[in-house]
Amino acid sequence: MEEVRIQQKPASTKQFTNVAKQLLHRSRRHPIKAFFITVGIIIVLQFLLLPYGNVRELKTKNPGETAFMKEAAERAKKEGKSFHKVQYWVSLKSIPQDAVDAVVVAEDGTFWQNEGFDWYEFRESVEKDWEEGKSVRGASTITQQLVKNLYLSSSKNPLRKLKEWALTWYLNKQVGKSRIIELYLNVIEWGDGIYGIEAASRVYFGKHAAELSREECARLAATIPSPLRHRADMDTKYVLRRSQIILERMNARGL
Repeated sequence: MEEVRIQQKPASTKQFTNVAKQLLHRSRRHPIKAFFITVGIIIVLQFLLLPYGNVRELKTKNPGETAFMKEAAERAKKEGKSFHKVQYWVSLKSIPQDAVDAVVVAEDGTFWQNEGFDWYEFRESVEKDWEEGKSVRGASTITQQLVKNLYLSSSKNPLRKLKEWALTWYLNKQVGKSRIIELYLNVIEWGDGIYGIEAASRVYFGKHAAELSREECARLAATIPSPLRHRADMDTKYVLRRSQIILERMNARGL
């Protein structure tokens, strides 16, 4: 009699099938519990898939097109406009110390001491927002702003904020402060399609970043929160007042 051989599925395939059946059965019995488990798994996967490798590369490699640049290009496309990017990379040694000091004083006073977060400012921001009933005060450090620019978006949803915190912690552990401020000054937006301090210096003052005066550095720092609304070369009430505050803070700190 001819022997009949039955081909069996590999044990791993059987196990996977059984697990899938069990999960499906449980999800039907406990749909709410299954929903929250599924959401939890999705969130964990999103954190596991964050660009940690790209963050490590920042020690020696300059980033390419950032998330904010892509967002601006997509926004221009939807509006039927062309997007033209101006950016010139410069090393930290080619950036005046006044520019570094002005930006730190304006955006993150404890930058050189903090670990990527300023918890005092965060608490003050939460209290202010609670009082006003809306988001009125920002508390992002330079490291947080860099992470958001490079990898995330301008969205304010809670999950994006959690991703920002995870990458901020990792960036601060992997990359030194001097490199972080160098990256920041080369990628942040200083106008429509204008990215980095060298491009801003050429567009607004007709000179290289290395030639910026102390007042010009303060003016550039003053416009960082609203680069599409304010120009560093315009004598508007906002720019004059904000840049003067920055200069006073620099003087008070002996910078």
